[in-house]
Amino acid sequence: MSNTQGFSHFVLCASTPDKYEETITFYEAIGFQRMLDQCKTKEDNRHKVWMKLKAAAQAQAADLVIKITLSEGNTFLDPRQSNGESAVVILVKDMEKTRAKLDIMSVQCQSQHDRLYSCDPLGTPLIFYNKPHGLLKTDPRDDMCDEMRHFDPGKTHRRIAILTSGGDAPGMNPCVRAVVRYGISMGCDMYAVYEGYQGLVDGGERIRRMDWKSVRGWLHVGGTLIGTARCKDFQQRQGRLRAVENLVSRGIDSIIVCGGDGSLTGADVFRAEWPSLIKELKDNGKITSELAEKHKHLTIVGLVGSIDNDMALTDITIGAVTSLHRICESVDAINTTALSHSRAFVVEVMGRHCGWLALMAGIATGADFIFIPERPPDDDWPERLCKVARRHRDLGKRKTIVIVAEGALDTSLNPIKADPIKNILSERLGLDTRVTTLGHVQRGGSPCAADRILATVQGVQAVRAVLDSNPDTESPLIGMSNNKVTCTPLMKAVELTHEVAKAISEKNFARAMELRDPQFSEEYDAFTASTIMDDTTSLLLPEYARLRIAILHIGAPAGGMNAATRTAVRYALNRGHHPIVVYNGFTGLVRGTMEDETWIGVDGWTPRGGSELGTNRYIPGKDVDMGMIAYQIQKHQIQGMIVIGGFEAYSALVELEKERVHYPSLCIPICQLPATISNNVPGTDFSLGTDTALNAIIFSCDAIAQSARSSRRRVFVVEVQGGKTGYLAVEAGLASGANTVYIPEEGISLARLQSDVKHLMALYLDDDPDKSEGRIILRTETASNTYTTEVISNILKEEGHQFFDSRTAILGHIQQGDTPSPLDRIRATRLAMRAIEFLEIHTNGVLETYHNQGKPPPVELNTCHESVAVIGIAGNGVRYSPVRDLLVETDIKNRKPRGAWWYADRDLVDLLAGRGMFTPEAQARIHEHEQDEEEERKAERRKFERRYS
Repeated sequence: MSNTQGFSHFVLCASTPDKYEETITFYEAIGFQRMLDQCKTKEDNRHKVWMKLKAAAQAQAADLVIKITLSEGNTFLDPRQSNGESAVVILVKDMEKTRAKLDIMSVQCQSQHDRLYSCDPLGTPLIFYNKPHGLLKTDPRDDMCDEMRHFDPGKTHRRIAILTSGGDAPGMNPCVRAVVRYGISMGCDMYAVYEGYQGLVDGGERIRRMDWKSVRGWLHVGGTLIGTARCKDFQQRQGRLRAVENLVSRGIDSIIVCGGDGSLTGADVFRAEWPSLIKELKDNGKITSELAEKHKHLTIVGLVGSIDNDMALTDITIGAVTSLHRICESVDAINTTALSHSRAFVVEVMGRHCGWLALMAGIATGADFIFIPERPPDDDWPERLCKVARRHRDLGKRKTIVIVAEGALDTSLNPIKADPIKNILSERLGLDTRVTTLGHVQRGGSPCAADRILATVQGVQAVRAVLDSNPDTESPLIGMSNNKVTCTPLMKAVELTHEVAKAISEKNFARAMELRDPQFSEEYDAFTASTIMDDTTSLLLPEYARLRIAILHIGAPAGGMNAATRTAVRYALNRGHHPIVVYNGFTGLVRGTMEDETWIGVDGWTPRGGSELGTNRYIPGKDVDMGMIAYQIQKHQIQGMIVIGGFEAYSALVELEKERVHYPSLCIPICQLPATISNNVPGTDFSLGTDTALNAIIFSCDAIAQSARSSRRRVFVVEVQGGKTGYLAVEAGLASGANTVYIPEEGISLARLQSDVKHLMALYLDDDPDKSEGRIILRTETASNTYTTEVISNILKEEGHQFFDSRTAILGHIQQGDTPSPLDRIRATRLAMRAIEFLEIHTNGVLETYHNQGKPPPVELNTCHESVAVIGIAGNGVRYSPVRDLLVETDIKNRKPRGAWWYADRDLVDLLAGRGMFTPEAQARIHEHEQDEEEERKAERRKFERRYS
């Protein structure tokens, strides 16, 4: 019987609610404690609960984690395999007490020597020990690779190659790293093909065996270290024949390709032609019949590496967000010189058939006008451009920024280029205009956090797809949809991608917009409605439906707060509303510190970090008088409120909704835009500021790791923020290649620290003795009151002996960022626009009724609890979640939601850092070192006894 001692956690699935509850009760009875709850949602119709067996409570060498889910299907120990032959091995202190608990629950069990056999309510075999056993290792995490190797015993030692092709994209190197390391952990032999398809044709040293160390340090490097090249030879059958021979001679029949649609199309053609090529090689005597039979099918898995984000069936492609970073950095820099000289700049960005970069850069930089191929302007676009630029100048704007995609067209399919735009602005408006073509700078630089994480999780899924594949399945494309990794037919995605260009060529622009990801059209509307000042269009609401809207910030500063405020103000003005900004949160509201905001007043706020309005943590009803808040709302005739902030903002909405029964003026629609780097607000996958914080952390860690490598063998314990949630530590750990992470959800134990010391010693023993290696450990600030960052560093330094040194780094408020990241700016724009729509939805009916009756609007515009809500991101959509409904999903004590979608990435941090992957030689040296220490202790003890006997 196999066992699961290699698990850091295991997963059980109950098919009925009764079994689900019975299983939770069972594990609570034997000592497990609830760690995270995740109730079912509209998007995910499953209940989930994470439970943990504390090392201190039991005899476990490290905490053991279980995830119990409610969904259709069978019980399984790992989401990637179910052979029904695994058993969970648990160490206990008192075997008799454990047996007594099982007897009380009427659970059958059987004793044998020093173990106890039983089953949980789902039929999962359990083995209880009262002392360490040979089958049970010191720390389950040390053998995480063992769990992975149980994936499919029939496919271990499978040989998989990865290549990058087409244009390079930031994130390709993290992708290769993840594929290589995860493949090795699954027991596969991994190869890298250098120079793309040319390497397949050339063979030799261009197809190299990769080991764990081969991809060390690749996470922060841009481009692709295994190279990419155009290959005419591969386009010919003779070239593909040589490629097959080179692969088969090495036993490779699985290829993971990271590239654009052209590269992926070529890969699928290669797969279709493979059997005939194999036959030709066998007939020509180039390969044996045994090899031909063994490798008669080729497995292809596609990953999209493209800065244009132009692939269908995926929300985002590897490299696109980093490219957006480069564009925004450049345009932010251009903004300052444009402002200084009152100039206009026309910036050309990449995107032949896709305007994603131009559109998102336009939103993130506050550009005045954009040109994209999917939504071409009418033939009178020069007049429209001049009208917008002139209007913005009349309002007091000193600069004009126009962003044009390289493939931009008008409705007659005539190209729109930067120089003609420059001439129009210069000649018709007399503006001093310059042209900047960013070119290949958009491909360069270190990958941002989003691309590192995306490339890593998709690389892992690509290996799983290879191992899941069979000759009858279509080649899969690994993508991302609704914040989840997806696996879709590769050629279907390619065909839909080509259909965009076809639709544009046929002037079917509506179809071209439909083929983009679901939020593309919404983002375009958000840009138009929040950037272009136009109070003469159909955006304007009737006079009676226009609201007085208050906007305020609360909690700690977070990147995107100012961008959200800017969009809310400008969209409100375009709708005819009256935006009022409140300074210094609810304390400012009580004092009446507020003013009417104008379109030009928020100009330039998008790239600004922090909070221009000022913010604090004072909550109504607790720190601020609720009666005064109600008074000021009534005095200033506020009819809707947007609160931008973190958990304090959420708590504020809860209190305001509760007090409506006492204060009629609080019966107005109130919404929260989640903004906190901790990402601990219920009702949203991402809060504003989280992406900015992750980028600040990973780039700091890159610099720290460089320092550690340069000086000596050193481990840095880096403390990050996050409150009672480990989101920042886990996601930053994945993006920075941290050796491990300490988070509040797991806590820290002495056994865990001992295991980590042993692991670090093994890694340094396995390193080249002539090279220094720096390593990073991330610790959430609230992970433990006892094991502080300094204490952990001292333990590592003391126990590491001569193998490595240890230092600390507390990043502090640097994580709140200076300039908000493009993703945070875009999310802020989208959420703010939806916030205005939310206020309109919950007031228009009442206002229209009273208007028709010829009566003034009432103080109580809306009393239903749905009118107080969190506006959050759910997958690729936006949802309105009433705060009253969210209370059941909220852990008020620890200030966070009960569910944690990001926790699934936790084990990948340890796995990809090499937990348990060190060589037998290193293990032997550790054992030898431990024996030497034990002999020294015995000698000291004998010396002491002789002295005092």
